[in-house]
Amino acid sequence: MSTVRRRGGARPVALVTGAGRGIGRGIVLALAREGFDVAGLDILQEPGKTGEGLREVGRRVGRLGGRFLPVRCDIAALEEHDRAVAEVFAAFGRVDSLVNNAGVAPEKRLDILETTPASFDRLMAVNARGAFFFTQNVARRMAGRAGSGGGEAPRSIIFITSISAEWSSVARAEYCMSKAALSMAATLFAHAMAPRGVTVYEVRPGIIATAMTAPVKKKYDRMIARGLVPQGRWGTPDDVGRAVAALARGDFGFSTGAVIEVSGGMNIRRL
Repeated sequence: MSTVRRRGGARPVALVTGAGRGIGRGIVLALAREGFDVAGLDILQEPGKTGEGLREVGRRVGRLGGRFLPVRCDIAALEEHDRAVAEVFAAFGRVDSLVNNAGVAPEKRLDILETTPASFDRLMAVNARGAFFFTQNVARRMAGRAGSGGGEAPRSIIFITSISAEWSSVARAEYCMSKAALSMAATLFAHAMAPRGVTVYEVRPGIIATAMTAPVKKKYDRMIARGLVPQGRWGTPDDVGRAVAALARGDFGFSTGAVIEVSGGMNIRRL
């Protein structure tokens, strides 16, 4: 296993939003296996629930030899960003990789002609607006640091979007639009941060087995069986986590702005 180390053998630090379950959990564990200490943000901290959420993830990071800082933060609440980011920097003194993973799906899938303003605003607030301004907050601090080199860990920002940034799904139009907006945010930050020595990437998961997709499992089982996914299976949070770890580790250091699709080949245009 290849791991990243800073000068003096210190572990690099990753900050992962939406870290308590699903894809976020997979990302945290993959980064910990690569030698990162991790600050995990989620809307719920719930110290009493030690068998799930941030507490469970933290225990697993500890078993992998890393430090884990659980931080409660609602990404949609911009007024919480300063406090959450300050907690992370107070604990670790730096962030080498920010992973924007926090996101929500519609509470109810509705045809585009029935999409409600409340659902639209909720998804935009979390998936696009919140992620944009949280990234801005962290990026300002990253921009103030000296560039990577001389034993320093590479610095990166990674946006977790979705194939829905390009694939149309008229039963969840607001989700597709929010992910398309986040995709452009990744491009914009890649442009802005390149001269500052920070690489920025977009990771687009396909059909991933999580609590978010559980309600439509039978539908996607049928679609996968009919060939929707060339590799013929559901993706897992670990599939996404390993892709993120490779980017954070610096394996694609001359590829800022790249879009990495983790979809089993759904990006292949087929006849």
